[in-house]
Amino acid sequence: MRSKKLSRRCSTVTAVALSAVLLPLSAAHAADTSPTTVNRATTDAFGRAADAVFTDRTAALLDGSQATRTALKPTGGIPLSAALTRTENTAVSSLRGTRSRLAALGEAYTAADTQVTVNRTRVKGKRATAWVTETTTLTYEKIRGDEPDTTGFRAHHVLTFTAQPDGTWKLSGERSTDKGPRQVNEPVTGTTPRKTTMAAVDAPRAATTYPAPANPKTLTGSTYDYAAMATYAEKYWKNYNTAYRKFNSVGGDCTNYLSQSLNAGGWKQVSSSSEEYGTWSYGTSTQTDTWVGVNEWSWFTQTAKRTTALANVYQMDVGDVMQMDFDKDGSKDHSMITSYRSSSGVPYLTYHDTDTYRRSVSSILASYPTSAYYAYRT
Repeated sequence: MRSKKLSRRCSTVTAVALSAVLLPLSAAHAADTSPTTVNRATTDAFGRAADAVFTDRTAALLDGSQATRTALKPTGGIPLSAALTRTENTAVSSLRGTRSRLAALGEAYTAADTQVTVNRTRVKGKRATAWVTETTTLTYEKIRGDEPDTTGFRAHHVLTFTAQPDGTWKLSGERSTDKGPRQVNEPVTGTTPRKTTMAAVDAPRAATTYPAPANPKTLTGSTYDYAAMATYAEKYWKNYNTAYRKFNSVGGDCTNYLSQSLNAGGWKQVSSSSEEYGTWSYGTSTQTDTWVGVNEWSWFTQTAKRTTALANVYQMDVGDVMQMDFDKDGSKDHSMITSYRSSSGVPYLTYHDTDTYRRSVSSILASYPTSAYYAYRT
C-alpha cells in the first residue's frame, strides 16, 4: 500500500500543486505591477511550482502500470510560459525514452517522492530568480529480486519567474546547476559540450553489455577494506564530511569524494614520486591534482598500479570505480564509486555532483546511451 500511495502522489501532485500556487504579490505591491520583493507566501508558491515540475518529470520514469502522467496545466496556478510548457512536454517524452531503455536493461521504479526547498530568491525588475534544492527518492521494482530498496539524489536548480501585468508570476525558465551526470529525471536533450585541456586517455573503454563475464573480488580481509569504502561513501553522499574541503564550485567534488572513500578503505597517500602523476595526497591547505581531478586520478592509479581496467562496467564490485566521458572527446568527465552490487550482477553507484545514492549502472547507461565508460578494479 505504501508504494501505491507514493506512486499516486507522483502522478497527481502536479495538478494539485499548480492549482494551489496562484498567489498575489505582497499587499504592499497590490497596485504595483513591477514588484521588487517576494513575500513568504510567494516564495512558498515558487517552491510548489518547482515541486510540480520535477514531480511530473519523475512520474514519467515510473512503471507504466504504476502511474500515469497528469500534464502540467498552464492555468489555475503559477503557470508555465508557452516556451517552457513545450520544453517540459519534450522533457517528459524524453524521460519516457529513458524509462524504455531502463526496462530493456531490466530496471523499473514503482514509486517516487520529491521534496523541494527554496534556498533563496532574488528580484530584479520584473524577473524573480529562485535557487532550489530537489531531493528525490525512487523505489526500485524488484524485477530480479536483489535490487536495493531505493535510490536517491539531491539536485540544485535555478528557476526564473516573470511578473505578469495582473501582479502574478509565471514560471519561464529552469536549469540545473550541478556539474556531474544528469540526474535520472533530467531529460536527455542532446549532448552538452564539455571542454577540457586534458587529452590523454590511458585506460581502455569498458563494454556496457549485460550480463558480463564473472570477475569476482574479495571484499574484506585483503589489502583494502572495500566494505569500508562503501560505508564511507553512503554515509557522506549528501551530508559532506566537514573534515575535507568541497570542490563543487571549482570543477566538481566527485573525485575528491571518491578519493576520500578509497582512503577510508585503506588506500595510502603518496606525497612524493618521480612520476608526473605519481602522487596522491590531501593536506590541511592543499591537495594533489590526482586527488581531485578525474583524468589525473586515472593517470595516478594506472601508473601506481592501484587499479586495473575492467572489460565491462557490469563486472564492477563494491569499491570499484566507474568514470564517464560524456561527449567522447577523449577526456573523462566524472568519477563514481560502487557502493552496492546485487546478486544478479548489477553495480549501484554513489557519487557527488549531483549527490546521488545507489544509482544503478543501468540507469546511467539509459540516461547517457552515447557516452564512453571506463571501469576500474581498485
